[in-house]
Amino acid sequence: MQQLIISGIETHSYHGCLPEERVLGTLYSVDICFTGNFTSAMESDDLSKAVDYVKVSEIVRDEMKIPSNLIEHVGGRILKSLCSTFPGCDKIKVSVSKKQPPSHVYFKSAVFEVEG
Repeated sequence: MQQLIISGIETHSYHGCLPEERVLGTLYSVDICFTGNFTSAMESDDLSKAVDYVKVSEIVRDEMKIPSNLIEHVGGRILKSLCSTFPGCDKIKVSVSKKQPPSHVYFKSAVFEVEG
């Protein structure tokens, strides 16, 4: 088994339960870890046998464009779409980080992780 990790896909998106979050938006970062047997890609040097970073970033961008109240919801949508696009992977883990979410105290980010 091998892992491919794509980290730091950044978007400015409009998720959240507060009205101002839907107007002003927030910076998000998405990390994805693909686990599987990537020997064919390693040996062939053929993109069609690998996880295509461009497709991954397009999926993340498209799902992050759809407003959700919760990062759990958007994270689940990203995972579902990645799983259907890359069925050869044994496991996919998605991490969605909301930078400086509104709160009574400062904290750097809220992070949701889901895998399937």
